[in-house]
Amino acid sequence: MHDMQAAGGASLSDAHETRARRRIGTLLTVAVVVLLVDVVSKHLAVAGLTDREPRDVLGDLLVLRLVRNPGAAFGFAQGATIVFTAVAVLVVMVILRVAARLRSTSWAVALGLVLGGAIGNLGDRIFREPGVLRGHVVDFLELPHWPVFNLADSAIVSGGVLMVLLSLRGIPYDGVRERP
Repeated sequence: MHDMQAAGGASLSDAHETRARRRIGTLLTVAVVVLLVDVVSKHLAVAGLTDREPRDVLGDLLVLRLVRNPGAAFGFAQGATIVFTAVAVLVVMVILRVAARLRSTSWAVALGLVLGGAIGNLGDRIFREPGVLRGHVVDFLELPHWPVFNLADSAIVSGGVLMVLLSLRGIPYDGVRERP
């Protein structure tokens, strides 16, 4: 049986594969940008805030305060670093597995945000003190009445919110809509 032809003479399966590769490219591009921004911002925070008083950026609205976080995002569950390391590795593996079936640009962006943020914080857990797989995550952004966090945390939360919104709107990551 012959593949049906898409515009320009390419088969529909070729066009489908090209779109799938674009979505994976979007996911990976977003993840790399998040990771780079996270790594650079943490480097600057450590270099500029170590052994220094917190700095007001926008009055009391945004303060730069260096914190070494052994817990999860926003300082939750401190002391469970090894658990969060394992969870981050699992999240990365699941996202990479799901990427093969990805057909939605919005889902690619959401998963890219989560992937980049998870890898950013995982890098801290692997390479920072006090040791491999027990490292403390660098947090440095503080808002009023909110725990100190970093850009990776922001990306993870933003990606999670986008995934919830996409799910509520019935937009599937793999392009297959369920029938009622």
